[in-house]
Amino acid sequence: MHLRLELFVDDVPRSLAFYVDVLGFAVAAEGEGDYVQLHRGAAVLSLNRREGLPDDHPVQAAPGIPLGKGIEIVLQVDDIVRLHESVRASGWPLAAPLMRRPWDCADFRLVDPDGYYLRLTD
Repeated sequence: MHLRLELFVDDVPRSLAFYVDVLGFAVAAEGEGDYVQLHRGAAVLSLNRREGLPDDHPVQAAPGIPLGKGIEIVLQVDDIVRLHESVRASGWPLAAPLMRRPWDCADFRLVDPDGYYLRLTD
């Protein structure tokens, strides 16, 4: 089994720039209607336009609620220090600094343009 994550976003080009420029994903495929599939190592992430979803779709956020409410996306990387330096150099704000956690992992956290909460860990 492989996990592929699809995020519905308000502005695909804005989210694409974040995942490529800030987190180092590469475009794997593009489809019609502002759909793009990204990868970084074994991680596969697709971005799709939320606008086309029906109002009653299960992943549709209620008005005023961030799209990522209640979701934490954890991405494990080989060199957390290098990624942290790269994210900081991009100017993207961190939600939590790089630190060693009691469970013996180092991580930092940030929020993507649509409110999805990301934990980057080693």
